[in-house]
Amino acid sequence: MIRFAHLLDRLIFTPGRNAKLRLLTDYFAEVPDPERGWAVAAITRDLDVKSVKPAQIKQLVYARVDGALFDMSHDYVGDLAEAAALIWPEKPGQNYVPTLADAVETLNDVTRAEALEVVERWFDALDASGRWALIKLVTGGLRIGVAARLVKVALAQYGDKPIQEIEELWHGLEPPYTELFAWLEDRGPKPASAAHAPFRPVMLSHPIEEADKPKIDLSEMAAEWKWDGIRVQAVRERDQTRIYSRTGDDIGPAFPDILGAMPFDAAIDGELLVFDPDIRDRFAVRPFNDLQQRLNRKTVGAKLLKSNPAFIRAYDLLWCEGEDLRPLPFAQRRARLEALLGEHDASPAGDERFDLSPIVDLGGWDALAAARANPPDEAIEGVMLKRRSSVYVPGRPKGEWWKWKREPHLVDAVMMYAQRGHGKRSSYYSDYTFGVWREGEDGAELVPVGKAYSGFTDQELRKLDKYVRDNTIARYGPVRSVRADQDQGLVLEIAFEGLARSTRHKSGLAMRFPRVNRLRWDKPSAEADRIEMLEAMLEGSA
Repeated sequence: MIRFAHLLDRLIFTPGRNAKLRLLTDYFAEVPDPERGWAVAAITRDLDVKSVKPAQIKQLVYARVDGALFDMSHDYVGDLAEAAALIWPEKPGQNYVPTLADAVETLNDVTRAEALEVVERWFDALDASGRWALIKLVTGGLRIGVAARLVKVALAQYGDKPIQEIEELWHGLEPPYTELFAWLEDRGPKPASAAHAPFRPVMLSHPIEEADKPKIDLSEMAAEWKWDGIRVQAVRERDQTRIYSRTGDDIGPAFPDILGAMPFDAAIDGELLVFDPDIRDRFAVRPFNDLQQRLNRKTVGAKLLKSNPAFIRAYDLLWCEGEDLRPLPFAQRRARLEALLGEHDASPAGDERFDLSPIVDLGGWDALAAARANPPDEAIEGVMLKRRSSVYVPGRPKGEWWKWKREPHLVDAVMMYAQRGHGKRSSYYSDYTFGVWREGEDGAELVPVGKAYSGFTDQELRKLDKYVRDNTIARYGPVRSVRADQDQGLVLEIAFEGLARSTRHKSGLAMRFPRVNRLRWDKPSAEADRIEMLEAMLEGSA
């Protein structure tokens, strides 16, 4: 457990993708089975450990320290695991320090009441870093900013194997992955793919810059809309149906309406969207915010299934009835896709949940630019160009697929609240809630419209953090309220992709992908934008 905790600690505070990869590969080389396999499962969130609820962790801490003291510490730190790990008073003695394998196997072999007693003994044996890792492990809160795909890339580098082979095998493997490590170390054969409906690594596109246009021959390209959903792969094989994210995560449990409606054995590459059940129109796509309500859920209730029905707008056909179509040119795959969907008469407004992404008439760069700027649906965020002769290969091959996104919307807003970040930003106030002006009962008032935590440099972050500390007017646990009125406030130029109605926000609006575009130290807070501008933008898009 100590080695695992040390790995997590270094991953959190080590910037840079390559540096994190080195940490992971070194860990795989130094730590034996099954410890390293359980670590992989924990970081990729494929580990099922008998849970200990956060409330039970609090009970353990309350039995050792003053409850008021812990509550104040928790409010200041903002994270239960960190506060409990730091404040825990140890009882030195004959304490056995568990390994990660001990923790996983023991907790899955005891009752819930016994698990709490075991955790308490381990708290005494571990240091603060080990306690933090154990709490995150048993409460299911392990979020360290390392994507599951990065772990798979590290495994591929460690064993000098193609990442695509690991991704295609992944959903047929079981922790602690001893067969996988044997293959990576050339001690055993490649694991057999035991999973039906496997994931196939996705093909990605390059953004179009002005300098790229002369290199692109539009006569060789097919154009499609770039829809504002999430890229998915829907696969059905031998009565097994799965929906994968672009990184290979199985998100199917959140979309049973699609899982139960896939009528063919195939692997469809497309966009996951939500449609309006009251409008029978193939362009009646609901805002991304409505789709977001269904993401990252283990189960979905009947009410949400009815109000936010999902469908897949198909782009490509990768596999069909036992035949791998990826070596075929895009034009042939597209023809096969059209035939497949036409055969099943798919329509998202009907009983089926698959339809075809339409081809856009190119007509030259000027016509394409006009289509990009004024698409037929607000759920379209740009256009895609695909070479008709392109085969489907994993990664981002140059010159085959291109994306040309619409320019983002910009708004000047005033910082209202700030919260500490995570990982290497845990000492800085780096998450900012911002608002725009509206007319209230007592005159102009700010109403929150979004939250951003990206778009600024490390140097700008230090200035922002100092501004927050110098202008704090109230504290709410880990959140600080900063001065924001007509006379003083920091204006942030916010870039975002779109707007949607939202009952969860006081303003009634929700932004898509907000981020800080510029710091407007020069602009008076009273000159920030008003809610009426955003309302007009939303009405105009509708």
